[in-house]
Amino acid sequence: MIHIGKLIEEELHRQERSVSWFAKKLCCERINVYSIFKRTSIDTALLLRISIVLQHNFFQHYLTELDRKQVN
Repeated sequence: MIHIGKLIEEELHRQERSVSWFAKKLCCERINVYSIFKRTSIDTALLLRISIVLQHNFFQHYLTELDRKQVN
């Protein structure tokens, strides 16, 4: 099972970006970013915005999961 919030948080840290920077880019408050990190699922429009901001295709994680489920 994918924990998308954790993947987003890991990518943000991998890029050595701050939560404040991320919140500013998403046009939201820092508290909302911490809320995103806790989510196991996320709205696709928000995930697209996050993917653009971090220049990382988070949808690919779901495609990989789908491929794995179809094989089993």
